[in-house]
Amino acid sequence: MIPYSVTFGGISGRYASWKDATFVVIPFPVDTTTTYMTGTRNGPRAILDASSHMELFDEETKIEPYRAGIFVSTEVPVSLAGPVAALKEVERRVKATVRAGKVPVLLGGEHSGTVGAVVALRKRYGDLTVLQLDAHTDLRDTYLGTPHNQACVGRRIVDAGARLVQVGIRSMSEEEDRFLKKSDVVKTFYASEVRDNVADVTKGIVSSLSEHVYISIDLDVFDPGIMPAVVTPEPGGLSWFEGIDILRDVMRSNRNIVGFDVMELAPIAGMAAPDYLAARLCYRLMGWLVARQSEK
Repeated sequence: MIPYSVTFGGISGRYASWKDATFVVIPFPVDTTTTYMTGTRNGPRAILDASSHMELFDEETKIEPYRAGIFVSTEVPVSLAGPVAALKEVERRVKATVRAGKVPVLLGGEHSGTVGAVVALRKRYGDLTVLQLDAHTDLRDTYLGTPHNQACVGRRIVDAGARLVQVGIRSMSEEEDRFLKKSDVVKTFYASEVRDNVADVTKGIVSSLSEHVYISIDLDVFDPGIMPAVVTPEPGGLSWFEGIDILRDVMRSNRNIVGFDVMELAPIAGMAAPDYLAARLCYRLMGWLVARQSEK
């Protein structure tokens, strides 16, 4: 793959090369189907820029995850931002990444890009669960005239044959509620449940996962007080520590984490904290995966 002009964490040399990379970051600067607020096309660049200001030592895992190698590919071209073409390009890149024995990391950009990654990983691993941290179920069959709208991501994941475990949900349509009531492949944990007892909810989440897991994080899963830079900032949501506690337990389980994404950052001019949160979250996930490998 062709490298991007910006690296993750500001790293350079072999740590940023394709050859030595454990992780391949795929920027998806698209906001063709966002509604209400826009700006997710600027999300990947903002995350990468913020990452260059992080400490590269991870205080929890006591390692420097970047030493495992983080390659950043060129952005999915905006000219390919028509829904089907863009998803096919994501699918192609994820397929190449996995074939090379590396971990795909998609940075968004609107949530629709997740479907391309899931299609590629489902073909590779067969039995796949997508762990979706999100304020919204995204289970509409179509929205605003297209089945590829970001409001349909969950539905397209199910159509691709993957199981779906949703966490942090606090907004849905009547159509989506009906779908959930009859579905046997979607398990939903609401934001209110997390607030009431995060430990028990986390146990339920882990027990719902199959062997192979892809993690998809829509940043609106977090409370808008700490993550206002999203296209639909729903009231309520997870705190930083609630999100980290859930993800830590998933990472500590015996599941095979085959990739992840951090989606829907819509940067706000002059407000660096949301961009930095997204970068730190991404790096923490990388750190857990590197630590897991070193323990084997």
